[in-house]
Amino acid sequence: MNRPRPSLEGVTARFDDYRGGVPPLRLDDPYRIWQAQQIEEVRTVVDQAEAESRAGAWVAGYIAYEAAPAFDQRLVVREAKSELPLVWFAAFRSAAAHPAGGGEYYRLDSLRPEIGQEEYSRRIETIRDLIRVGDTYQTNFTFRLRGRYEGDLRSLYADLGAAQRGGYHALLTGGRHTVVSASPELFFSWDGRRIESRPMKGTVPRGRWEQEDSRYRQRLLTSAKDRAENVMIVDLLRNDLGRVARFGSVGVERLFEVERYETVWQMTSTVAAQTRPEVGLFDILAAMFPCGSVTGAPKVRTMEIIRDLEVSPRGVYCGAIGLLAPPGSGRPRAEFSVAIRTLVADQVGGEVEYGVGGGVVYESTPNREYQEAMVKARFLSRRHRPLALLETMKWEPDQGIWLRERHLNRLRSSARFLGIPVREVEIAAILDGLEGAIPLRVRLLVGKDGNPSLETTPLGSNRAEPVRLAIDNCPLDRSDYLRYHKTTRREPYEEAAARHPGADDVVLVNDRGEAVETTIANLAVRCSDRWVTPPIGSGCLPGTYREELLDTGLLVEGELLVADLVEAEEVAVFNSVQGWRPARLL
Repeated sequence: MNRPRPSLEGVTARFDDYRGGVPPLRLDDPYRIWQAQQIEEVRTVVDQAEAESRAGAWVAGYIAYEAAPAFDQRLVVREAKSELPLVWFAAFRSAAAHPAGGGEYYRLDSLRPEIGQEEYSRRIETIRDLIRVGDTYQTNFTFRLRGRYEGDLRSLYADLGAAQRGGYHALLTGGRHTVVSASPELFFSWDGRRIESRPMKGTVPRGRWEQEDSRYRQRLLTSAKDRAENVMIVDLLRNDLGRVARFGSVGVERLFEVERYETVWQMTSTVAAQTRPEVGLFDILAAMFPCGSVTGAPKVRTMEIIRDLEVSPRGVYCGAIGLLAPPGSGRPRAEFSVAIRTLVADQVGGEVEYGVGGGVVYESTPNREYQEAMVKARFLSRRHRPLALLETMKWEPDQGIWLRERHLNRLRSSARFLGIPVREVEIAAILDGLEGAIPLRVRLLVGKDGNPSLETTPLGSNRAEPVRLAIDNCPLDRSDYLRYHKTTRREPYEEAAARHPGADDVVLVNDRGEAVETTIANLAVRCSDRWVTPPIGSGCLPGTYREELLDTGLLVEGELLVADLVEAEEVAVFNSVQGWRPARLL
């Protein structure tokens, strides 16, 4: 059957390593597209794409999960979507190191899961039953989330890059489908002799502040379940690589490394080998595709289980996205990521699809697995905006900055959590350079690049009257890690203040009905002979004056319901600039 030749209009590709390993790469001036719609066409497309790159072209594309039977007839999959090619590659004449652009408008609706938690739990229990009888040791069970989008997907790609900072981001545009990938996982990198794979298995969410984050990281490192999953997939990858490797060359170079991403910690390991001289790209794919980290083990039987239990075909998700570089380019001959954290947009219908999932072992609990899967999609709902760390301090001519070391310690802690460099010498120099005859309000800002800057304004006197407080009824999100770090992201606070124009300040309330803080200060109430302030876990900023009062025993932590605030003998608000101020509710 003759098909129309695919259009070259709008076809581009780009690859970005946000870890800083290699320069960004943008491919333009396409001159040929290969695509396979049927299983029997896959080998021809792969061979032609590899030959073109060996002849001097840059070639980029993807291989859908449902292409698996082309590489090994024992592997079974659901019927693929008719409109999405099983394999798509394009050849380009032009390659340049252009960073990803952004700034154009886009909107991504909330994505809806295709399966509810109750049905998901039933299917996880089915997998556990199959593990119990020995049919599978681990099954990677996934589902799709779907929604609509409008605008420029290049801006979405730039936002995901700025937020995720992974090593294998890719954007493929042109034709009906656009692929936006923020994958952190290397499927394989091959220079024609040495091949390396870095499977990713084991996930926990990030904490909300540095100490909680460290506890979660340690939990992953010591988790028997996650280490068992990781070893199982490493063994599977070793066996796969053995099919194309020189005898005795397969080895595990690194085991149980933990990597940090915006919303999760991930456990990875590295397996490498030397390939035999006759091995080509199709041979590698026949040995390894799809990656064991997105199937489970044993691969053949587990893929049968995946076919029977999953709701829809995976498409590009859990397949591979790759670059074939020409000789002499300085890049690997072939490098493919595992297509996780990957969104596929249908340009015709304005619809997007995003897959999530995780490895299920006998110790898995359905609720934990579902929550872990949804955490992996959380970053899509957070549009990246420029962010700087902020410390607001009081400077006086005869005393300098009050609580200076506490402010700097908080800055350092947030910088470590967010991956922002701190230029200690520069910061000390600009703070030491402050001078004047009157007290100042000082704002120290540190950008994502670590560049510090200072803003100062005269510090006025506090009013004698108590601060008039309104209570805001829009619950704050305790899971938002930015609540626990002082930054230039002030929108939630500004919106709360705007809802109560008659108040001096506004008390914020969390989803448990607890009073947390105000828009500019920590909060305390007097109960009998002691002052009580909400704990950090309620959703409040760890203020420096708060820390001082707790350390000196003048404050204690305790959860405060709104009713406690209403019935309190006294209420106060406090921060390091304006100090301690009495307050009353409107």
